[in-house]
Amino acid sequence: MEDEICNIGFQLRQRAKEMPDKRAVVYPHSRTNDGLVSYTHLTFNQLDRMSDSYAHGFRGYGIGRGVRTLVMLRPGLDFFAVIFGLFKAGAVPVLIDPGMGVKRLLHCIRAAAPKAMVGIPLAHVIRTLQPWYFKSVQYNVTAGRRYFWGGKTLDDMRAPGMPFQIEDTGAQELAAILFTTGSTGPAKGVEYEHGMFAEQCRLIAKTYDIGKDDIDLPTFPLFALFSVGLGMTAVIPDMDPTRPAQVNPKRIIEAIRNQGCTFSFGSPALWGRVSAYCVENSIKLPSLRKVLMAGAPVPPKTHRNLLKYVLAPGAQTHTPYGATESLPACNITGNEILLETAALTEEGKGYCVGRPVDQVEVRIIKLTDDAISQWDERLVLKQGEIGEITVKGRNVTNCYYNLPEHTRMAKIKDGDQVRHRIGDLGYIDEEGRVWFCGRKAHRVETGGRILYSVCCEAFFNKHPGVRRSALVGVGQRPKQRAVIMIEPLDITMSGNDKNILKEQLLAIAAQNKITDKIKDVLFYDNFPVDIRHNAKINRELLSEYASAVLQPE
Repeated sequence: MEDEICNIGFQLRQRAKEMPDKRAVVYPHSRTNDGLVSYTHLTFNQLDRMSDSYAHGFRGYGIGRGVRTLVMLRPGLDFFAVIFGLFKAGAVPVLIDPGMGVKRLLHCIRAAAPKAMVGIPLAHVIRTLQPWYFKSVQYNVTAGRRYFWGGKTLDDMRAPGMPFQIEDTGAQELAAILFTTGSTGPAKGVEYEHGMFAEQCRLIAKTYDIGKDDIDLPTFPLFALFSVGLGMTAVIPDMDPTRPAQVNPKRIIEAIRNQGCTFSFGSPALWGRVSAYCVENSIKLPSLRKVLMAGAPVPPKTHRNLLKYVLAPGAQTHTPYGATESLPACNITGNEILLETAALTEEGKGYCVGRPVDQVEVRIIKLTDDAISQWDERLVLKQGEIGEITVKGRNVTNCYYNLPEHTRMAKIKDGDQVRHRIGDLGYIDEEGRVWFCGRKAHRVETGGRILYSVCCEAFFNKHPGVRRSALVGVGQRPKQRAVIMIEPLDITMSGNDKNILKEQLLAIAAQNKITDKIKDVLFYDNFPVDIRHNAKINRELLSEYASAVLQPE
């Protein structure tokens, strides 16, 4: 079938025609001496024209169709104009989470081998001091003052004039390279095609019933691109997006109230903090109608706080499920979790992530650490059996950039499509709902059994002295030593109190068939977490700690 024309830049052009004067992006510009915030914004027409201006400048400079372009900008108005300008020019933005740290960031840049770079002065300082990682870069654009490193400035890229003729890229043409955080493995560049972006916009709009009157508060900047594409106003909050768990709740509440936000996507860590603050201070957010939380299992308490105390009657919370490579795959509402699945989670049944979204197929296959080149129905497990979760749909990416071995391990060819192996373990229940039992890499094999992290941890998390727990294995599969790591609620507790808590937890372990192979409890005051959502526990680091303390069996 001929590849249809599908440049994501057309989404903005269409929104600008439909609602030219509606605000597209709102950004906190400054604060008064009294701490009151003032905002600046671009309408859809302004953003369309501004991105046209950049598209002209980029193409004139040599940043055109197919040119991989590293973007290292803060999430302000220029960020969105630059990204859509690159899309319109047919260039390929390369987006890497800066929160991963300089060393890992540099390795991602080298792997992506960008030909162009648009960044703040600090990014160009790093480029100058670490030239080996940037040797592929031929075109340099500085957002702000350019010093001794040459190239052009972003002001130089502004070429006002006639509307830009958007490149007629095909649906299967590379649109962007988005790097995973590497929270459960090495960071990988995920190849996004223009058609995949379009399909994701369709799925998000349909699944969450998004309308043109919605005002979004995207606490992860990349998702604001979807907001604009869907015709929502994107209100960028005053926060550090790399540290959602440390967010100042007042700043989130301020933005929602000032701008009348109706929709928001954020980390469970962020919304856990904000909802608790609202409950403690009797704060309600009546404009907010939908709150999406993803990146890690959401504690039922967070759903309960929002639905019972913070949001207006009829508002909804959701937990989307998927990955950078396949988003969204499933969805479940907070009401369904509280009424039907939370109690089962506490019994070690896993965490329910809901039903597959429209035209996305989820299948559970036999557990294996080997590559699977071709799809075979004989791989599929029966209802209720735990295996690896796979996803197929038009929103599923085909490969990782320049990483053939990772692609081979994560993708299964199925006719003219691919199925993505998410790397999560789970099962499908009798109602067609998908349950998450933990990462495949985090399973522990001991005594002829497989222990699944989420299922085991549920029993320990119920103890009032436990903030959270993490199952880790010491030694090699299938003869590992199962250890439960505990982050106590009171990190100042005495050694004697820890011994009492340890005995209580070992008694819990012995009483359940799911956990009776766990004979060791170790304490760790502040669990390490992922950089993007600050919610996924870094069990790899905890396993290293446990291995240093205990000897493998």
